[in-house]
Amino acid sequence: MSLYAYNRREDDDLARAETELKFSITKTYDLYHYLILLIIEIADVALDKLEQALLKKMPSPEDLNPNRRFIDNEVLTQLRNNVQLRKYLSASKLSWANHRHVPRALYNKLSGWEPYKNYMKAEGTDYQSDKKFIISIISEFLAVSDDLLNCLEEQSIYWNDDMEYVVVMLEKTLKRFKQGPGDNIPLLPLFKNEEDELFPGLLFRKVVMNSGKYSDIINRNTTNWEVERIALMDILVMQLAIAEVLEFPEIPVKVTLNEYIEIAKFYCTSKSSTFVNGILDNIVKEMREKDLFKKYGRGLMGEPGYEKGNTVTE
Repeated sequence: MSLYAYNRREDDDLARAETELKFSITKTYDLYHYLILLIIEIADVALDKLEQALLKKMPSPEDLNPNRRFIDNEVLTQLRNNVQLRKYLSASKLSWANHRHVPRALYNKLSGWEPYKNYMKAEGTDYQSDKKFIISIISEFLAVSDDLLNCLEEQSIYWNDDMEYVVVMLEKTLKRFKQGPGDNIPLLPLFKNEEDELFPGLLFRKVVMNSGKYSDIINRNTTNWEVERIALMDILVMQLAIAEVLEFPEIPVKVTLNEYIEIAKFYCTSKSSTFVNGILDNIVKEMREKDLFKKYGRGLMGEPGYEKGNTVTE
């Protein structure tokens, strides 16, 4: 999307475009923490309702002996006490304070959600069932909530397309949680390492600087189509794929193709993935025949002559 925005600009300000790309990545990381906070906020709504019930003039037996399974969920407790989470929220100033209606509305819907009711009435409790339930809230409840998605879109244009990815990252995070105090259970870092941090900007710049070259490659491999007639997003997806194949020797070609075909399904038209797949197959075949790229290390996987544990045979 950053590349698309750059191509729609009139000033060709590459430095500004790269800055916006980096900012969009940090906003995704904000959303990762913001959704963890939301789960805690939803539990706070549940706790508040139990406390309000105790203040009734004539509380019922259920009010006096409430079901606290959700509130006392062990994974929720670990998240509440997580040092890394609290530090990030303090530094970023992320808060649901101006959107209190969202966790309230979500809790009201959650309380009628069948998996929630089953969780609350299940006999006994253990850490694994607590973890499984919190993961299901993220992947099966929050991920499909129109109210939440609309609220996030109103707060940041950078969050329009991030929900699916962040949900996967949250699932990955929680699956690594283990029973215990949990104050220092690590959350996912923004980047795995320095190479990972540099990758988006480097890929972005490679495509911008070689746009004409990559368009020529696409043009040679499209029959009955001129580049000018192909949708811009389709072109950009293919340019990104070409850049990865040519410029990043440790990324396997198969991984690149699979990734960008999936991206085409998400960002382009309904027929784009098939179109992009066919063109990229032709392009990779041409580049192999002309020996235009070299792969090494992990990048050799799937290359002709490659055998697991061995280099490509001459």
